[in-house]
Amino acid sequence: MTPGNELFFVALGGSGEIGMNVNLYGTQGKWLMVDCGITFADPAYPGIDVMLPDLQFIEDRLDDLVGIVITHGHEDHIGALPYLAADLDVPIYATPFTAGLIRGKLEEEGIADRVELNVVERGGSVRTGPFGVRFVPLAHSIPEGNALLIETSHGRVLHTGDWKLDESPLVGTPSTPAELKAIGDEGVFALVCDSTNVFNDKASGSEADVHPGLLEVIDSAPGRVMVTTFASNAARLATLGAIARETGRTVCVAGRSLDRILRVARATGYLQDFPPTVDFDTAMRMPRNEVLIIATGGQGEARAALARVAEGTHPISLQEGDRVVFSSKQIPGNEVAIGRIMNALATKGVEMITDRQAHVHVSGHPGRPELAAMYRWIRPELVVPVHGEARHLAEHARFALAQGVPDAVVQKDGDILRLAPGEPKRIGHAVVGRLALDGDVILPADGSTINERRRIALYGQMSVAVAIDRGGRLIGTPVVRAQGVPVEDERDPFLEEAAEAAEEAVRKGGRDREKLREALRLAVRRVASRWTGKKPIVDVLLIEG
Repeated sequence: MTPGNELFFVALGGSGEIGMNVNLYGTQGKWLMVDCGITFADPAYPGIDVMLPDLQFIEDRLDDLVGIVITHGHEDHIGALPYLAADLDVPIYATPFTAGLIRGKLEEEGIADRVELNVVERGGSVRTGPFGVRFVPLAHSIPEGNALLIETSHGRVLHTGDWKLDESPLVGTPSTPAELKAIGDEGVFALVCDSTNVFNDKASGSEADVHPGLLEVIDSAPGRVMVTTFASNAARLATLGAIARETGRTVCVAGRSLDRILRVARATGYLQDFPPTVDFDTAMRMPRNEVLIIATGGQGEARAALARVAEGTHPISLQEGDRVVFSSKQIPGNEVAIGRIMNALATKGVEMITDRQAHVHVSGHPGRPELAAMYRWIRPELVVPVHGEARHLAEHARFALAQGVPDAVVQKDGDILRLAPGEPKRIGHAVVGRLALDGDVILPADGSTINERRRIALYGQMSVAVAIDRGGRLIGTPVVRAQGVPVEDERDPFLEEAAEAAEEAVRKGGRDREKLREALRLAVRRVASRWTGKKPIVDVLLIEG
């Protein structure tokens, strides 16, 4: 699958799912990667927080990869770089704010000196291999959201990244309709476009629209106010900083990612008017109605500030009369984790406000009116929906065709599309999948380690240690231990019966040590099954004296 005089598109992540965006363009024997993000694990992966894309397809073609171009700084677009960029060993191109976030991640992993990170000025261009790439500013819920205008010998592609239309974005200056029309006038072959909000009949709204709703719920609160939002939403931080001044409240920031965003934003020219902040101890000593806390954790992250506050394990505390404002939308899949935190806060008597009770959030992705406007301005020959689950991609293709776009193609992770020449066509399939970041180790997401962990989580684990002499006779008494097996108060008699079953297995055993190990495993598991109805994992330690 080496592209010749043709244009390929391959999504290794982000098509058929929301998150973990990785896209490849191929032409003239070379490949260009757009974004390299993560997604967050679900309960099906015990002990795993972060999932990485499996890049085997491009790793097998590293000599042909010319670079990685980044649309913006959200985790689902840059989060995999600290773990995979050094092995890819190609230049990375990003605008200043995004580059600042990436550099911090590379430094934390100790690989900053091994990765070539190139800063491209806002609205700038780069050329790498057969690709010319121009950064086209678009509004999003983070500074320096960019579409990429990719020039190839088969025409130009506008890869939107994540975007919305916002006449009052507060942070940054997106391209105007006239500038986008000018791009369309020059000709765009394909629009590879964000599908997240394709089911929304209304436009996402301006960041400035959130100010009155947030002002009302913060100003009317009798006690402490904690607002949780996406750390990367610098425009929301600007809004909250302004409201803090208007309401006479002092700002306290809780969350490492918020500290990092504030630091990088200020270093690159944003949030210059954000008010001074105080530490946790100072905030807790202030009158309750004079503090505004901005915290991470609105998606239910177990180790984020909000979860720890709800559990009572954070230096910041909340009580009856205080208010928590969820200035973000629930990401599908996070409902249970968020609900757990909300219940803990409710138990404390804390009042909660979400976007269902007040206008405290606007999305960073385009609704149908915004998509239709983009089609009118760009006038592409072809729309390729990305960044969405299967239902989003299919609906986006239908909507584009209904709006008069000549052609649309629905693809999914791993589909190798030949976009040109000729009609778009699926010509093969690339290896795709997920890798699990388990501590400091990267593993196959559905490999033996995770499968073993699932089995232990479901059934529990037992171990039996047996000593025998050279003749196979038992020495001493078998030792049995159990973890996660539902015996509770009857643990001692349960273990005694399991040990007796192990003794009986040795007495009946022969000289074949492997058969003896299997007999011991089955004997102990049968006891567990009789007592509990479950079949735990049983490990056997056979010691020969």
